Amino acid sequence: MLKNPSTKYTAFPPVALSDRQWPNRTLTTPPIWMSTDLRDGNQSLFEPMNAERKLRMFKTLCDIGFKEIEVAFPSASQTDFDFVRQIIEDGHIPDDVTIEVLTQAREHLIRRTMESLKGARRAIVHVYNATSKPFRDVVFGMSKAEVLDMAVSAVQLIKQLAAEQPDTEWVLEYSPETFTATELDFALEVCDAVTAAWGATPDNKVILNLPTTVEVASPNVYADQIEWMHTHLARRDSIILSLHPHNDRGTAVAAAELGLMAGADRVEGCLFGNGERTGNVDIVTLALNFYTQGVAPGLDFSDINAVARTVEYCTQLPIHPRHPYVGDLVFTAFSGSHQDAIKKGFAAQKPDALWNVPYLPIDPADVGRSYGSVIRVNSQSGKGGIAYLLENEYGLALPRRLQVEFSGEVQRYMDDHGGEMSAADIWALFQQAYLAQNKPVRYVEHHLFEQDETQGISLTIEQDSKQHTLTGTGNGPIDAAIHALNGVTSGLQVRSFEERAIGLNKGSDATACAFVEVNRKDGGKECYGVGMDNNIVTASIKALVSGMNRLAG
Repeated sequence: MLKNPSTKYTAFPPVALSDRQWPNRTLTTPPIWMSTDLRDGNQSLFEPMNAERKLRMFKTLCDIGFKEIEVAFPSASQTDFDFVRQIIEDGHIPDDVTIEVLTQAREHLIRRTMESLKGARRAIVHVYNATSKPFRDVVFGMSKAEVLDMAVSAVQLIKQLAAEQPDTEWVLEYSPETFTATELDFALEVCDAVTAAWGATPDNKVILNLPTTVEVASPNVYADQIEWMHTHLARRDSIILSLHPHNDRGTAVAAAELGLMAGADRVEGCLFGNGERTGNVDIVTLALNFYTQGVAPGLDFSDINAVARTVEYCTQLPIHPRHPYVGDLVFTAFSGSHQDAIKKGFAAQKPDALWNVPYLPIDPADVGRSYGSVIRVNSQSGKGGIAYLLENEYGLALPRRLQVEFSGEVQRYMDDHGGEMSAADIWALFQQAYLAQNKPVRYVEHHLFEQDETQGISLTIEQDSKQHTLTGTGNGPIDAAIHALNGVTSGLQVRSFEERAIGLNKGSDATACAFVEVNRKDGGKECYGVGMDNNIVTASIKALVSGMNRLAG
């Protein structure tokens, strides 16, 4: 059993906001997106990306539509430094994309960082230092004044070195690392000093990035912290307020959304949430959350599978099958009740109407996924999913009561064999149950004739390896066939009859399918027979024979 947490942990204190605004706001425009896959994401891998993987990831990020990409920590390794030089010198940076690099607030690291950016058209220099009390007291042994001076001195040095490279358009980004664990009044003091030292103006904005370096509180507390900073910062019109949520509590996406409601303008994160410990905020989830609310996110995930495969290749990390929007199973329903609701939703969904399919918050086609992956069958499945797969893959739309009946066949099969059934497996089982010719009675041929004012039939069947020709008359071919078959099994009667064309081609050359629900006049069970043929009468007679065999079985 877990220990008593109150003796070891304490709740993070709330922020005193007298006029809290963020809960009443709705997100109607996307933020500025910044990918840190090549920096924060890369440094968290078991084996960091090599140059080929980094370049492939960079190009993918550009293709998705990121306009700001943090490409490296150039002072941390020669590999990172060389990658920055490579994409600048070899012309890999699109004109509308700005690269960003990270540096600690130390002089030799800043100089090395600025050196890596020579010749860049536009660059964001992202400098940081930790500001919280545990870091001041335990890690650095520094006072508040010393921490403040470290930040300001770093900014002044960057400003000086930037002036020596006038051909590059420079943007400053500053992060008070461990912001969420820093006293708000001190975080404000440091941030205001940074914007003053840079000389921030509306035409020369500073990016102030307020990270949840480690999630230490619930998302609403982060939103309160962001709103407090948003309303108290000096030179707010000269600031781009940025978020960098980590996922230690599993709430990074919620923290980002609430932080944007609280006044932030920009979000830093990684595709599919890669990053230190439990990861950065997942930009794919965040962007597609906007999309499902009718807001164009400005990032292109219309082929989510291609993005996922690239990220898996570059990071050598698998994506969880239940990952929002992209996991292999997120558009898959095994539950019978879910399958039934989804099938009905697809049937009712109009092409020009708002999306309204149960259990699916997004149309799988919008992210390049096929409907074929939506419904799969295992022991938990029901009639809706089975019927959907037969209709979607084979064009066979089952009557409602036949859906129920056949689902029992599938359930018995699954109870015996376990695992999962594909559409092909289900089709094979359906053929065996309803269409197979290895039953006690097998249809061979028939001939229709007129007798007085009635329809007559000469029906040849095979039973016990011998052929028999039966005759009967009735008010139509089906009635005549019933009377003929009563020579083999007495009391056969039809409870319902339907005929449909099957397959994607519904024209004159489509295969006819007949569904006949039969029982005996003396009562007992009802069951379906199914027949298929190019001729609807032949299909109907085959269905009668199929139903008779199933009654006997």
